Amino acid sequence: MTPRTATLIGLTAILMWSLLAVMTVATGKIPAFQLAAMTFTIGGLVGLLTWIGRSEAAASLRQPPVVWVVGVGGLFGYHALYFLALRFAPPAEAGLLNYLWPLLIVLFSSFLPGERLAVHHVVGAVLGLMGTVLLFAGNASGFAQGQLPGLIAAFIAAFVWASYSVLSRRLKAVPTDAVAGFCLATALLAALMHAALETTVWPETTLQWLSVIALGVGPVGAAFYAWDIGMKRGDIRVLGAASYATPLLSTAFLIAAGFAKASASIAIAAVLIAGGGLIAAKDMVLRKR
Repeated sequence: MTPRTATLIGLTAILMWSLLAVMTVATGKIPAFQLAAMTFTIGGLVGLLTWIGRSEAAASLRQPPVVWVVGVGGLFGYHALYFLALRFAPPAEAGLLNYLWPLLIVLFSSFLPGERLAVHHVVGAVLGLMGTVLLFAGNASGFAQGQLPGLIAAFIAAFVWASYSVLSRRLKAVPTDAVAGFCLATALLAALMHAALETTVWPETTLQWLSVIALGVGPVGAAFYAWDIGMKRGDIRVLGAASYATPLLSTAFLIAAGFAKASASIAIAAVLIAGGGLIAAKDMVLRKR
């Protein structure tokens, strides 16, 4: 596989994640942990299907405990928080808060060995913060008290995913096949949490069932494998910079599907958050080979 092909595969993950919010909202009122259990089971099976005819693939599950902690902790923690956020907070605002993760990845990466925090990192962070503040200041009616836990969950989810992504860069030797194991372990944990904390709510319509399946196959399935291939074999600078289009695309899909209303504050916030991320990621694009 050439770097160009791997990069193109990685870019498909960004498109699939842009559909995560709209697909999640379309699943209806399924509790967060139940939805995570259902979709990660599907996502894990997607990975296992690629093992057919490759007897050596199962060996990828033999990883040190720290690899499992990072893989399962990142997938389970992030998606539990994100699904929770979309259940209790307005989807557009929750989605934009959550999509601070590309900016956070750049900031966190600057503290890795050989990296440093530069002026453009700070400028990007400030613009992202301004966009986040605008989401609240631009909401004329204010957020209901019951929506605050969802907004907080979206914000924390961004930190969880950024931490997972940066730590994953330190585990380059782990094969992509191992992601299937992480997905299935996440599904098991989510099922246990659901049994302990939630009341089961099954999809009520054909659209909701199709949304669950599509969510598991795409954003909570194939996207993880595509991103892993892209990060390990493709152009990381291109993929890192392109990820800042996610909040813009995600918000556009929500508005197009009728799950969010277009407004000047959301548009400006999206541009600030995405623009701040691009400025912070300047090194990924301009650094000489």
